[in-house]
Amino acid sequence: MGMRDEILEQPNVAARLLETGPSPIEAITRAIRSHPIEFVLIAGRGTSDHAGVYAQYIFGSRNDLPVALAAPSLLSIYGARPRLRHALVIGISQSGRSPDVVGVVTEGRRQGAVTVAVTNDPSSPLAVAAQWVIDVAAGPERAVAATKSYTAELLALALLSSVLREGVVGARETLAQVPAAMHGALDVEGEAERAAAAFREMRACIVLGRGYEYATALEWALKLKELTYLFADAYSAADFQHGPIALAEAGLPVLAVATSGRARAGMLNLLTRLSDELGATLLVLADRFDGLPAGADVLGLSSGRPPGDRGADAAAILPDWLMPIVSIIPAQLFTYHLALARGVDPETPRSISKITLTR
Repeated sequence: MGMRDEILEQPNVAARLLETGPSPIEAITRAIRSHPIEFVLIAGRGTSDHAGVYAQYIFGSRNDLPVALAAPSLLSIYGARPRLRHALVIGISQSGRSPDVVGVVTEGRRQGAVTVAVTNDPSSPLAVAAQWVIDVAAGPERAVAATKSYTAELLALALLSSVLREGVVGARETLAQVPAAMHGALDVEGEAERAAAAFREMRACIVLGRGYEYATALEWALKLKELTYLFADAYSAADFQHGPIALAEAGLPVLAVATSGRARAGMLNLLTRLSDELGATLLVLADRFDGLPAGADVLGLSSGRPPGDRGADAAAILPDWLMPIVSIIPAQLFTYHLALARGVDPETPRSISKITLTR
C-alpha cells in the first residue's frame, strides 16, 4: 500500500475510530475530572506536533483549558523538571517510539499528572509510559509521509475534547458526519492534480492558515518539504502580517486555507491584499467560493462546483473546529500529485525515514 492508498483510506479509518474510540476515552475523561487539572501540556514531533497545535486550539476554545506545547529538550538535554502535578500531559506519536516525547510523558507520570498517549501502536514505549492510551487504530502506515495517522490523531483529540465537554452520546452525534465529509474531500483529487500541474515550477511558497486551520497550514508545508523538496514556510495569517508579509511580491506562490468559520473574513482580507496589491499567485483551499480574490486558483472541498455554489458539500455541515480533519485531505492530494509532476517519487522521499528517534 502506497501513500495515495493511505490517503484514500482515511474516511474508513475515521469511521472505525468513531466506532471504537468513545468508550475507552470515557474512562480517561473520568480520570481527568477527578484530578485538579490546571493546564494541558502536549508533546509531539513533526506531524504529531501539528496535531498538538490543533489540540491547543480545541482544548482552549471548547474546554476552557490553557494549553502549552512541550519543549522536550528541556528534559532530554537540559535536565529541567517543569512542575506537572496539576497538568494533563498528552504525548502524540504515530509510532510511539520518539524518546523525547516518551520522556515528557514519563516525567508527567512520575509527578502524578494524568498522562495520555495518542498513538497508532498501543504496545509502544509511549503507550507503556502513559497512564492512559488512545489507540488511533489507523492500521499499518507504510508510506514515509504520514497521512492517515495524522487525521486519526486529530479525530482522537477531537473525541477527547467532545467526550469531556458533552459525554459519549453527544460526542458521537457531534462527530458523526466527519467520515462523510472526508469522503467528499477525496472527490477533489482531479482538481488537486490539475492545480499541481499549474504550480509544478514553483521553487518556494508561503502557506497560510489561521485559528483551527493553522495546524493545516503547518502540516501542508511539512508535506511539501518532505515530498517535493520545496522551501515551504508556514505562518498563522495573523503572524504573517507582523513582518513576514515583506516577503510578498509579484509571482510569489501563496497557498492558503480559507475554510468556513470565524477566521475566514480576516483570511479573505489578507488574500485580497496579497493578490490585488502585492501580485502574489494564490492557491486557496476552501469549502466555499464567495469572497475569494478573482485571480485565485481554488482547490475546493468538492470538485465541479461553480463559483459561489456551496451545494450540498458534506464538508460544509461541519463546524469550523472539525474542519482541519477534512481540509488536510485536498492538501495531501495536491502535494502527492505535485511530487509526481516534479518527477519525484513520493514513496521514497530523500533523507528521511518513517521513524525518527530524537532525544
